Amino acid sequence: MPFVKRSTLLTLAVLSGVGVLAFAGFVYSGVYDVGADNAHTRPVLSLLQTMRERSIASRAEKLTLPPLHDPARIRQGAGNYNAMCTGCHLAPGVAETELSKGLYPTPPNLTREQVDPREAFWAIKHGIKASGMPAWGKSMKDDYIWNMVAFLQQLPSLDAAKYHEMVEKSGGHSHGGGESGAGHHHGGEPMEHDDADHADEAQEHSEHTEPASPSTVPEHGKPGHHH
Repeated sequence: MPFVKRSTLLTLAVLSGVGVLAFAGFVYSGVYDVGADNAHTRPVLSLLQTMRERSIASRAEKLTLPPLHDPARIRQGAGNYNAMCTGCHLAPGVAETELSKGLYPTPPNLTREQVDPREAFWAIKHGIKASGMPAWGKSMKDDYIWNMVAFLQQLPSLDAAKYHEMVEKSGGHSHGGGESGAGHHHGGEPMEHDDADHADEAQEHSEHTEPASPSTVPEHGKPGHHH
């Protein structure tokens, strides 16, 4: 009996070694096409999707939701969504862009999909590896990310007119605020301000620099806790 067990263990060890070597040879050969214009094989796609969904869900479930129905929070989030997200995730009445068509996996069209708020916050803050989704938490405070999440809960119900009305009320065609560091913005160009639609320039500046809600909402709901 001990001889049989030793033989079985030896066989398993050899097979495992062969499997590792075969996988290493497959990876090093470069035979697998990683081009974004060629879809993953079904097993690889299923593995990556499951791993991504479970990774986000297991971390997001620990988050504490702030109030997401505050109109000021939703309005402020609209400006940042318009400035940061429409190139990939589109907007009501907007056709696919070169970026959204060129990325793989294809970014979800958030005008048609209701997203889980905790999972949306986690993905916006931390990004997703090898997907084109950046970690906005490196340049934006949690409260502003929650504002974007609040807006996302309303987005699928908006038509083009309502969407643009909400964006204009948030401050127009630039960020609603929240970037860490004075004058920080995305894209390398100065932020544009549509002053013609705002008689009070000081008020517009306030909308770009102050959170929609008076209190900062930490990621885990604990005062003073930040990542």
